[in-house]
Amino acid sequence: MNDPVGAWRRLAEGDARVLLDGFHALKHALRFGAEVPVAVTADRAATLALADELAPDVRPALEELLAEVEQAVYASLVPRPHPTAVAALAVRPSRAGHLERLARSPRTAPVVLLDQPRNLGNAGAVIRLAAGFGATGVVTTGTLDPWHPTVVRGGAGLHFATAVERLEVAELPPGPLFALDPEGDDIRGVKLPDDAVLAFGSERSGLSAEVRARADHLVALPMRPQVSSYNLATSVAMTLYHWSLGGAPDLRQ
Repeated sequence: MNDPVGAWRRLAEGDARVLLDGFHALKHALRFGAEVPVAVTADRAATLALADELAPDVRPALEELLAEVEQAVYASLVPRPHPTAVAALAVRPSRAGHLERLARSPRTAPVVLLDQPRNLGNAGAVIRLAAGFGATGVVTTGTLDPWHPTVVRGGAGLHFATAVERLEVAELPPGPLFALDPEGDDIRGVKLPDDAVLAFGSERSGLSAEVRARADHLVALPMRPQVSSYNLATSVAMTLYHWSLGGAPDLRQ
């Protein structure tokens, strides 16, 4: 690319662009089919060497895509420089395509619902977990944008491995809704079906009244007395692991 900085600045003005912050975010985005018009690095040779070591499958794509810029120029393009000195802009997947994927029947893996989350980093960690378990998608309610750059950074670019959208409660995908709640049935005695919607309340206030009213089942994670709560991402990990024990999709495909 003759003018990667000019291309970056033009693309950065659009609402449909996604900042991929760091080598691992770009690596995952490429692996899962993201459209990446521009990528820059302050050290092209070092980045390609890192690809040879950690991700040889995406090395050819990186070799064609990466443009080297001065360190100061790289730092001017991103809100917070990443230790790998790599950044890219990707095209955000279409909302219509994600909604179609979320509504597909039969579903072979649950949808994770974050009900009015507040913490951007926690939301990113949940998306990373959901992608690792092969969940159908992660949907959020409330004001947090699940495609915020901080969320994408926390998700290591794995937004492109699953369906990620912000929805109203009335728009939630079909399937039995299992809501995590301290007053629910012990999850160890509950089988979570593949088409479940697994709902987790916000870090501070728990489930909203609207989602609680929609719940088909309330389930609780085992917890030692006098321990108040788990971290949101930990709760999602425990729940998805419990689901996986009943038969998860083959992630090797």
